[in-house]
Amino acid sequence: MLAASVEYVNRLTPGHSGGVPFDGPADEAQAVMDALEAIGYPRPSVRAADARRLAVLAGRMRIVFEAAHSGDLDRAAEEINSLLLDTNARPQLDRRDKGWSLHFHGPDDGLVNGWAAGCAAGLALAVGSDLAGRLGVCAAPLCDRVFVDVSRNGQRRFCSPQCQSRVKAAAHRARQSPTD
Repeated sequence: MLAASVEYVNRLTPGHSGGVPFDGPADEAQAVMDALEAIGYPRPSVRAADARRLAVLAGRMRIVFEAAHSGDLDRAAEEINSLLLDTNARPQLDRRDKGWSLHFHGPDDGLVNGWAAGCAAGLALAVGSDLAGRLGVCAAPLCDRVFVDVSRNGQRRFCSPQCQSRVKAAAHRARQSPTD
């Protein structure tokens, strides 16, 4: 569910992405379907009202990433608790091809509430564990996309290899330019 949270925040919230302004998606329903596809979920049909609600919830998930990134775990926990209450997230074991797996659902199990409840629970599990320090916001200039650092050494600073390359190339150019 952390991967879903990252996809929703990065695809549905405005800010900067890869050095350019990102106003948010022109078509929120398409952005939700693209996010679901990116995490391997079959492409469902998404109503515009559901997509708008998920975009609002993604904005709240962004607060969690930003707070955790800055070390304000109290603020992250407050927002997560609010999301858990608002979605009425509840654990449930679901039967899959390879046995049982734990999922978190909302009371109506509709697309928005079901995914938002799962994302809130995933963020809660992360902040309540060793992953709390691994929720990040890209360190590249003009990029505020979020990520979960799953690297072995926990030193990830960028949302993507492209942002990392941009920063490294800029640093290289700055070292190579003649000084007056």
